[in-house]
Amino acid sequence: MPGILPIVFVVDDDISVREALEFLIQDEGWHVATFASAEEFLNRPREFIPSCLVLDISMPGLNGLELQKRLAVERPDMPIIFLTAQGDIPKTVQAIKAGAVEFLTKPFSESKLLSVIRGAVDRSRALIGRDAELRALKARYARLTSREREVLALVVAGKANKEVANELGISEITVKGHRGNMMKKMEAGSLAELVNQAARLRLPRPNRKPERAVIS
Repeated sequence: MPGILPIVFVVDDDISVREALEFLIQDEGWHVATFASAEEFLNRPREFIPSCLVLDISMPGLNGLELQKRLAVERPDMPIIFLTAQGDIPKTVQAIKAGAVEFLTKPFSESKLLSVIRGAVDRSRALIGRDAELRALKARYARLTSREREVLALVVAGKANKEVANELGISEITVKGHRGNMMKKMEAGSLAELVNQAARLRLPRPNRKPERAVIS
């Protein structure tokens, strides 16, 4: 995602905190969007660009920990940095266990916050990149025919072409044709790469019994 500026979301019911953070973050060259409530933030359409969330823990309505639970399901690629003036050990532990990258108490060090944001944005960039790669891989798999998927499952299970032919009840020549088409569609340059792709897709193990008939 070269050239795309990250965006830092700030959710805090204190307008003075929102304004101070907006100026601080903009000075670093990042985009920033501020919200007075968790509900307001959730109403913004999702954008698949590197980002992170600077979140107040205690707010009217949906609080920071409750928003964190929502985002863990809906936007798992968004790192969360908590800010609070009322932090305590149980809340800190709960937030960190739930995946928060940092928990800072107001007043906080500006340099510390910027450093944490920088790391969170890098983490988001990596997560989005992996998600994009997985979606592209799923799209390639979706283009396979049912027979090509069967061949793929058996090949990554370690079956040779002759064994795949016996398993599916087709000729070895036909297996080679399906295998070549499958490798091309999956854009796999080697068996090792195909095995890695299958692992990322979490494909189920083949569950077929050998068939005696051999057809082409």
